[in-house]
Amino acid sequence: MILLTGAAGFIGFHTAQALLAAGEQVIGVDNLNEYYDVTLKKARLEQLEKRDGFTFYKADIADRDAMQGIMDAHPQIDRIIHLAAQAGVRHSLTHPFDYEHSNLMGPLVLLELARHREGLKHFVYASSSSVYGGNTKQPFSIDDQVNAPVSLYAATKRAGELMTQSYSYLYNIPATGLRFFTVYGPWGRPDMAYFSFTRDILAGKPITVFNQGDMKRDFTWIDDVVSGIIAVLGHPPVAHGPHCIHDAPHRVFNLGNNRAESLLYFIETIETALGVRTEKIMAPMAPGDVPETYADIDASKEVFGYDPKTPLSEGIPQFVEWYRSFYGIEKAA
Repeated sequence: MILLTGAAGFIGFHTAQALLAAGEQVIGVDNLNEYYDVTLKKARLEQLEKRDGFTFYKADIADRDAMQGIMDAHPQIDRIIHLAAQAGVRHSLTHPFDYEHSNLMGPLVLLELARHREGLKHFVYASSSSVYGGNTKQPFSIDDQVNAPVSLYAATKRAGELMTQSYSYLYNIPATGLRFFTVYGPWGRPDMAYFSFTRDILAGKPITVFNQGDMKRDFTWIDDVVSGIIAVLGHPPVAHGPHCIHDAPHRVFNLGNNRAESLLYFIETIETALGVRTEKIMAPMAPGDVPETYADIDASKEVFGYDPKTPLSEGIPQFVEWYRSFYGIEKAA
């Protein structure tokens, strides 16, 4: 049985679907906060609640009593996939305490639960490519230094890695952190660029392009990311094993597409899928942002066979098809 936090979130929803399809029992937790459209979160949850094997709790991961109660109610939980977090680099500039609550206290509560759960097989948790911060060497490798965060969001995700490392070392908790690189796809997050670009283009509005368009991202299709999560879940680390850190059963891996695509090509791919061109307002780099992300996934391939297959040219049209269907939009304004 698996405890899955962030079950009504984008990656959590797709991960839950894959786990249920594989016959797993999933205990989903989400607080359904209002960072973005709660209607979308509830629509995802509605899909999950139709499935056998899924149990949902509306709870805050930073609420120690609530989370302990969930664990006590399900003594069969033997794996934890922790995907809940306060996301968003720009939001962290204006709402910093949201990140302290969800990204620091939340993981600490879950690590304490993991510490006291006898027979826990694996603690898998979400990190972010943002931890690479001001690094200029490309592609980003798990062996790179990650001590120069350029946003509070990045700092909290790195702190989560360090907290997990210490708990893994002290209490022998098998733990794996996954640094996600710009995940996109159906049922995605409205605060992500591909989602807001699609929305604005369909509405006939111009889009804002940061850093004059001189940016690259390692765009990663949701199904590829989920395949990585499921694969690594079955490969818990052991102390002194490959890629383990400081003799603890703890590792981190990159889950990216292993290619850096230009922002302007990304926008062009969306325009092509929509069948319309749009006005672009060029703007300077946004605070806390970085010019390029690019994942070295050699270790992920080696340890658990991670093999992303979906290019933007295939993924974006599938997202656009979902978007039109979900929002009932036939053509651009």
